[in-house]
Parts: sequence; C-alpha cells; structure tokens
Amino acid sequence: MTWYLLLKYIHVLLGITAVGTNITYAVWNTRGAREKEHLSFALRGVSFLDRRVANPAYGLLLLTGLALVWVGGWGFKRWIISSLFLFVLLIVVAVGFYSRTMNRQIEVLEKEGESSPAYQRLAAQAQRVGIILIVIVLAIIFMMVVKPVS
Repeated sequence: MTWYLLLKYIHVLLGITAVGTNITYAVWNTRGAREKEHLSFALRGVSFLDRRVANPAYGLLLLTGLALVWVGGWGFKRWIISSLFLFVLLIVVAVGFYSRTMNRQIEVLEKEGESSPAYQRLAAQAQRVGIILIVIVLAIIFMMVVKPVS
C-alpha cells in the first residue's frame, strides 16, 4: 500500500465521519422537538457531536486533503481550489453562525423554554443555517468525486 492510498483511505473515513455526524443532527432535533422533556439533552448532544466529532474530522479532512495534493502530485487544480474555497465558506458559516446559534438556542431554551418566541426564532435560524451547511458540504463532495473543473 502506498502513502497516497493510505491517506486517501483516511481522508474518506474522515469524510464519512464528519458528514455522517452532521446528518444525525436532524434526527436529534426531530426527536427533541417531539419529546420536549429531552429537547435540552438533544441540543446538547448535537453540540457535543459538533465540537468533539464532526469539527475535528473536518479539520483532519483539510490536513489529509492537502497531504493528498502533495503526495499525489495533484497541484492546485481548479476543482481543488473550488473545494478549498467552499471549505473556507463552510468554516465561516459553521463557526460564525451555526455554533453561535446553537449555543444561544440552548441558553434560551433553559431560561425561557421551547415555546418562547426567542427560542422558536433561534431554532428556525439553526435549521436554515444547517441546510446551508449541508448544501455546501454536498457541493464539496461533488467537487471531490466528479472533479468537474480541471
């Protein structure tokens, strides 16, 4: 096995881990919304998974991706540059909006409850930002798999 194939294998596993973890957020949120007594636990679960599983996997994805570019001799082709641009956008939206909204959502839930207008607004905002994030992630995956621009 070559270093390239080993890095590629690790890179794919990290992608599965990061994206798979993100996809579970919808399940956590749906369960929490249906069982109000578990809503705080569900939101804290999402926050924990985001901080401790998904985000570290995304960080390692960047490192292994850059290592693949170097070891594989790819150079910075347009599909790689496009993917890196989308990755930066992903980080900005995730850190600048999603994480802050999630933290605020948990605070408001515990102070005002799930029926408060502030909580409802934050829940809707988190859902919108989450959809934007998954679209960005899917665009990155498309670029990585299809390599539509040379």
